Amino acid sequence: MPGFELFGDKERKEVNDVLDSGVLMRYGFDGMRKGHWKAKELEAALARRMQVSHVHLTSSGTSALTVALASAGVGSGDEVIMPTFTFVASFESILMLGAVPVLVDIDDTLTLDPKKVEKAITKKTKVIMPVHMCGSMADLDALKVLCKKHELLLLEDACQAIGGSYKGKPLGSIGDLGCFSFDYVKTITCGEGGALITNNKAYYENAHKYSDHGHDHIGIDRGAEAHPFLGYNFRISELNAAVGLAQVARLDEFINIQQRNYTILRDALSQIPEVTFRRVPEGGEENYSFLNFFLPTEKLTQKAHRKLGENGVDGCFYWFDNNWHYYRKWQHLTEMKSLGKLPEEVVKSLPDYKNMDFSASDHWMERTISCLIKLGWKENETQERANKMVMAVRSVL
Repeated sequence: MPGFELFGDKERKEVNDVLDSGVLMRYGFDGMRKGHWKAKELEAALARRMQVSHVHLTSSGTSALTVALASAGVGSGDEVIMPTFTFVASFESILMLGAVPVLVDIDDTLTLDPKKVEKAITKKTKVIMPVHMCGSMADLDALKVLCKKHELLLLEDACQAIGGSYKGKPLGSIGDLGCFSFDYVKTITCGEGGALITNNKAYYENAHKYSDHGHDHIGIDRGAEAHPFLGYNFRISELNAAVGLAQVARLDEFINIQQRNYTILRDALSQIPEVTFRRVPEGGEENYSFLNFFLPTEKLTQKAHRKLGENGVDGCFYWFDNNWHYYRKWQHLTEMKSLGKLPEEVVKSLPDYKNMDFSASDHWMERTISCLIKLGWKENETQERANKMVMAVRSVL
C-alpha cells in the first residue's frame, strides 16, 4: 500500500483508451466512446472480486459512505454507530445526511467493541458501521447478531481493507452494504474514487440514481431521463475508473507483496517479549497494509515512535495524537464547527463528546504503533527496515 507505487503500462493503456476516445464522463456520448466504458468495466470486475451482485462507483470513499447510507434510507435524526478510531470521513458522511454519529469504544482489534455497541443502541439507531481500520476487521459475527436482534443495517466501511477477508468472504461483502476508497494512498487507487457494494437490488438502484442528480438512467438520451427523487453529483470520471480498472487486476499482486513485507516485520518484532499485536478475529485475514503492535505503556510507546523516526524508519504512525484518525483531535465534531448552520435535530441529539469517557479506546490507542507496509520495498530492504525497528524498540524498553 499504496497502489500508486507500482503504476505501469497497464494503467497507461487504460487511461490512453479514454484519452483516445475523448469521453471523460461515465454516462452518455455513446457514439464517441469507441466501445470504452471504463466505469462499467470496473464495476463488473469489482462485483466478481467481491462476490456481490451489485457495485456502484462514486467520486470518493467518503461519497460512497454517504450514498450507501442514503440508499438505505438513513436520514434526519437516525443514529449510526461508528468507532472512535477511524478517518473523519466516517462521521462526515453521516452528518451530511442529517443523521447522528454515535461514537463507540474499540477493543484490541482496533475496531468496534461489540459489547459497547450493544449498550449504545437506542430506538433511533438504524446502522452499525464497523470500520476495518488499517486492513483488519471487526468481530463481524458478533455485530451481525446485534443487527439481527435489533433489526439494524450493517454497513462495512472497508475503505482501508480491500483484499482482506472474513471466514472466506471478502471484506465489504458481509454486511448489507460495503464501501471502499480508491484515493491516492489506498491499496489500489483511481487517484480519486470509491465504491459501494451490495446484494440488495433496491439499495443499488437507489445508489446509482442518488449519485447522479437522481437520474434514473432509463432511456436512450440523458435529457429524457426521469428524476424519481433528489440526488447529488458523486460521479466518478472515466479517467479515474480507467486507472482503477488496471489496478484491481493487480490486487492479488499487491496483497502478496504486502503480506511478504508485513511478515518480515512482524517476525522480527515478535522476538521482543514486550511487543504484542492487534487481535484479528478468528477466521479473518488482514490485507496486510499496516502492521499494528502494542507496547506496555503510553510513555514507552511515545518514546518508541520517536526513536523509529530517529532511526530512519518512516511511515510509522502514533494514532493517539493524530488529527485525522482518532476522536481526541476531532474538534470540528465535538464543537460542531460548520460553514453552514447544522440541523437543530443533529445539534440536540449529538452526545456531549467533550466529556464522554472513551478510556477503553485510549487504553489501546495510547499503546499502539501502526506501520505502513509499502509495495516498493525489496525483500532485503524490508529486512533492513525490520532490523532498525527492532533496534529502536529495544532501545526504549
